[in-house]
Amino acid sequence: MTVLTGRRVLLAVSGGIAAYKAADLTSKLVQAGVRLDVLLTAGAEQFLRPLTFEALTRRPVHTNLWEPWTEDSAGHVSLAADIDALIVAPATANVIARLALGLSDDLLGAVNLSTVAPLIIVPAMEHHMFHHPATQGHLGTLRERGATIVGPEQGRLASGAMGDGRMAAIESIVGALRQVLGRQATGPLAGRHIVVSAGGTQEPIDPVRGITNRSSGRMGYAIAQAAIDRGARVTLIAAPGERRPPFGADVVRITTAADLHAAVEAAVDDAAVLVMAAAVADFRPVGTAPAKIKKDRDDTVLNVALEPTTDILATIDRPGLLKVGFAAETERLVEHATGKLRRKGLGLIVANDAVQTIGAETSTATLIDRDGLAEELPTMTKEELAVRVLDRVEAILRSADEAGR
Repeated sequence: MTVLTGRRVLLAVSGGIAAYKAADLTSKLVQAGVRLDVLLTAGAEQFLRPLTFEALTRRPVHTNLWEPWTEDSAGHVSLAADIDALIVAPATANVIARLALGLSDDLLGAVNLSTVAPLIIVPAMEHHMFHHPATQGHLGTLRERGATIVGPEQGRLASGAMGDGRMAAIESIVGALRQVLGRQATGPLAGRHIVVSAGGTQEPIDPVRGITNRSSGRMGYAIAQAAIDRGARVTLIAAPGERRPPFGADVVRITTAADLHAAVEAAVDDAAVLVMAAAVADFRPVGTAPAKIKKDRDDTVLNVALEPTTDILATIDRPGLLKVGFAAETERLVEHATGKLRRKGLGLIVANDAVQTIGAETSTATLIDRDGLAEELPTMTKEELAVRVLDRVEAILRSADEAGR
């Protein structure tokens, strides 16, 4: 279950070469549990036929402003009233202009003027068309009205030229939809600032070598996404890695534990929750060699002196801030995690086996709160665990809110 499950979305496809990507977007949204309707403009029908989308959604595809009304369906009026979000992907320069001007002589224009659902625009066109003052002006108008603009990305275009104008990645479009729907949330995280750290820090030995760990960052990224789904404003402090951040997160890139410490201190000023999911180095080299250390045939051992890094969670002490930590242990899991929770003044700690969890797609975790209550969870994906962790965070915030009334 995610913020997408059961939500009603209308995908409007307009007539650009990127229209073929809309079939993949349709498939991904349906798989995520969205109840999806598809609208094809006249231009889109030059690239794709309704049958493609009917097969993917198992629902009728809408193409005509003048389609007959029935007792159950009043054309564009019903489409506009029945949706939680309207996505236009791809959105050509022509369609963007028509939406900005409020033209309504086709089905998309009529739906756009009739709905109060949030609008997501995914531009796709040639570089100069996108950067033309008219297109930029129309996009500015749509932004002022509350539309979310996703992309475009830079790369090879249909003409063969390189530039801005590629339709945004499917993952970014789905992420934008999650953020838009999350803003409708009303729970304890809605509107609150959540800071999440993710990934494994890197402590340099010389310019090309360092001490790090196997963390993929997946847990922290999953928590950031789950918080966005619940309407939170999220700052994601991310160690080096290739993972794409959740759409809508404010991303701060760091490398070392010292970088992370500084970034966390700066970010938590107005935060309600700090979730330290990053795998932070406990030790770093006392000094970093200025040049690559050469391997000498006579050397058999390289000695690297290490010193402890700052305990970030223990040093962050702001009244009202709920701190959530992670304990990746190799022995006496609950005992060591409980000790860490108390030493660092945490509200909740997620304990798991370091060997089995770091770098893996799943986790077998135990949640321990400040009262010492330990909840053992079955093995689940880190995305599923993120939901369980935020359920507990919401319960703690709700209790604090009720106690403060």
